[in-house]
Amino acid sequence: MNQPGVHVLSQPRNRKVASLLAFAGAVAPIAGFHKFYLRQPVWGVLYLLLSWTPIPRVASAIEGIWYLAQETDQFDQRFNNGLPSETGKISTAAEPVDTAKIGAIADAVRKLDQLRADGLISEYEFEQKRRQLLDRMV
Repeated sequence: MNQPGVHVLSQPRNRKVASLLAFAGAVAPIAGFHKFYLRQPVWGVLYLLLSWTPIPRVASAIEGIWYLAQETDQFDQRFNNGLPSETGKISTAAEPVDTAKIGAIADAVRKLDQLRADGLISEYEFEQKRRQLLDRMV
Protein backbone atom coordinates (compact mmCIF):
# COMPACT_ATOMS: atom_id res chain seq x y z
CA MET A 1 0.00 0.00 0.00
CA ASN A 2 1.39 3.41 -0.95
CA GLN A 3 2.00 6.13 1.58
CA PRO A 4 -0.04 9.32 1.19
CA GLY A 5 1.78 11.78 -1.04
CA VAL A 6 4.13 9.19 -2.55
CA HIS A 7 3.55 8.63 -6.24
CA VAL A 8 3.67 5.06 -7.57
CA LEU A 9 6.14 6.05 -10.30
CA SER A 10 8.67 7.21 -7.70
CA GLN A 11 8.80 3.76 -6.06
CA PRO A 12 11.82 1.48 -6.68
CA ARG A 13 11.42 -1.10 -9.42
CA ASN A 14 11.23 -4.78 -8.55
CA ARG A 15 13.14 -7.19 -10.78
CA LYS A 16 10.50 -9.92 -10.42
CA VAL A 17 7.76 -7.58 -11.62
CA ALA A 18 9.99 -6.44 -14.50
CA SER A 19 10.61 -10.09 -15.43
CA LEU A 20 6.91 -10.91 -15.27
CA LEU A 21 6.07 -7.98 -17.56
CA ALA A 22 8.85 -8.98 -19.96
CA PHE A 23 7.61 -12.59 -20.13
CA ALA A 24 4.07 -11.30 -20.65
CA GLY A 25 5.36 -9.30 -23.60
CA ALA A 26 6.95 -12.44 -25.00
CA VAL A 27 3.57 -14.20 -25.25
CA ALA A 28 1.09 -11.31 -25.58
CA PRO A 29 0.38 -9.62 -28.90
CA ILE A 30 1.82 -6.34 -27.55
CA ALA A 31 5.29 -6.10 -25.98
CA GLY A 32 7.19 -3.36 -24.20
CA PHE A 33 5.30 -2.78 -20.96
CA HIS A 34 8.36 -3.82 -18.95
CA LYS A 35 10.28 -0.97 -20.58
CA PHE A 36 7.73 1.58 -19.39
CA TYR A 37 7.86 0.00 -15.93
CA LEU A 38 11.65 0.37 -15.90
CA ARG A 39 11.39 4.06 -16.87
CA GLN A 40 12.60 3.50 -20.43
CA PRO A 41 9.71 5.02 -22.41
CA VAL A 42 11.62 5.39 -25.69
CA TRP A 43 12.34 1.66 -25.73
CA GLY A 44 8.75 0.97 -24.69
CA VAL A 45 7.42 2.92 -27.65
CA LEU A 46 9.86 1.15 -29.97
CA TYR A 47 8.68 -2.25 -28.72
CA LEU A 48 5.05 -1.19 -29.21
CA LEU A 49 5.73 0.01 -32.75
CA LEU A 50 7.49 -3.25 -33.62
CA SER A 51 4.88 -5.46 -31.94
CA TRP A 52 3.70 -6.74 -35.32
CA THR A 53 7.15 -8.39 -35.73
CA PRO A 54 8.66 -11.17 -33.56
CA ILE A 55 11.62 -8.95 -32.56
CA PRO A 56 10.13 -7.43 -29.38
CA ARG A 57 8.77 -10.79 -28.25
CA VAL A 58 12.16 -12.46 -28.53
CA ALA A 59 13.86 -9.46 -26.89
CA SER A 60 11.29 -9.48 -24.08
CA ALA A 61 11.90 -13.17 -23.36
CA ILE A 62 15.66 -12.63 -23.28
CA GLU A 63 15.30 -9.60 -21.03
CA GLY A 64 12.97 -11.46 -18.67
CA ILE A 65 15.61 -14.14 -18.22
CA TRP A 66 18.31 -11.49 -17.88
CA TYR A 67 16.41 -9.65 -15.13
CA LEU A 68 15.99 -12.87 -13.15
CA ALA A 69 19.62 -13.89 -13.67
CA GLN A 70 20.91 -10.62 -12.23
CA GLU A 71 21.69 -10.24 -8.58
CA THR A 72 19.32 -7.86 -6.81
CA ASP A 73 22.17 -5.40 -6.27
CA GLN A 74 22.98 -5.36 -9.98
CA PHE A 75 19.34 -4.78 -10.90
CA ASP A 76 19.04 -1.99 -8.33
CA GLN A 77 22.24 -0.37 -9.58
CA ARG A 78 20.99 -0.39 -13.16
CA PHE A 79 17.29 0.41 -12.73
CA ASN A 80 16.92 1.99 -9.25
CA ASN A 81 19.97 4.25 -9.16
CA GLY A 82 21.55 1.93 -6.59
CA LEU A 83 18.66 2.11 -4.12
CA PRO A 84 17.41 -1.25 -2.80
CA SER A 85 14.07 -2.48 -4.12
CA GLU A 86 13.48 -5.87 -2.52
CA THR A 87 15.71 -5.77 0.54
CA GLY A 88 14.03 -2.82 2.22
CA LYS A 89 14.63 0.86 2.60
CA ILE A 90 17.91 2.53 3.47
CA SER A 91 17.79 4.02 6.93
CA THR A 92 18.96 7.64 6.96
CA ALA A 93 18.96 7.96 10.73
CA ALA A 94 22.06 6.68 12.48
CA GLU A 95 21.48 4.42 15.44
CA PRO A 96 22.91 5.72 18.71
CA VAL A 97 26.17 4.09 19.77
CA ASP A 98 26.33 2.71 23.28
CA THR A 99 29.99 3.32 24.12
CA ALA A 100 29.69 1.58 27.50
CA LYS A 101 28.47 -1.60 25.80
CA ILE A 102 31.25 -1.48 23.21
CA GLY A 103 33.84 -0.83 25.91
CA ALA A 104 32.59 -3.79 27.96
CA ILE A 105 32.75 -6.07 24.91
CA ALA A 106 36.26 -4.86 24.08
CA ASP A 107 37.37 -5.60 27.66
CA ALA A 108 35.84 -9.07 27.48
CA VAL A 109 37.67 -9.80 24.22
CA ARG A 110 40.96 -8.64 25.79
CA LYS A 111 40.38 -10.97 28.76
CA LEU A 112 39.61 -13.85 26.38
CA ASP A 113 42.81 -13.12 24.49
CA GLN A 114 44.76 -13.23 27.74
CA LEU A 115 43.17 -16.59 28.65
CA ARG A 116 44.18 -17.90 25.24
CA ALA A 117 47.72 -16.55 25.63
CA ASP A 118 47.96 -18.25 29.04
CA GLY A 119 46.82 -21.53 27.47
CA LEU A 120 43.63 -21.75 29.53
CA ILE A 121 41.36 -21.84 26.47
CA SER A 122 41.98 -23.15 22.97
CA GLU A 123 42.11 -21.10 19.79
CA TYR A 124 38.77 -22.59 18.79
CA GLU A 125 37.11 -21.62 22.10
CA PHE A 126 38.58 -18.14 21.85
CA GLU A 127 37.21 -17.65 18.34
CA GLN A 128 33.73 -18.89 19.31
CA LYS A 129 33.50 -16.60 22.32
CA ARG A 130 34.96 -13.65 20.39
CA ARG A 131 32.32 -14.02 17.67
CA GLN A 132 29.55 -14.25 20.25
CA LEU A 133 30.74 -11.05 21.86
CA LEU A 134 31.10 -9.22 18.56
CA ASP A 135 27.63 -10.33 17.50
CA ARG A 136 26.25 -8.50 20.53
CA MET A 137 27.57 -5.21 19.15
CA VAL A 138 25.37 -5.41 16.06
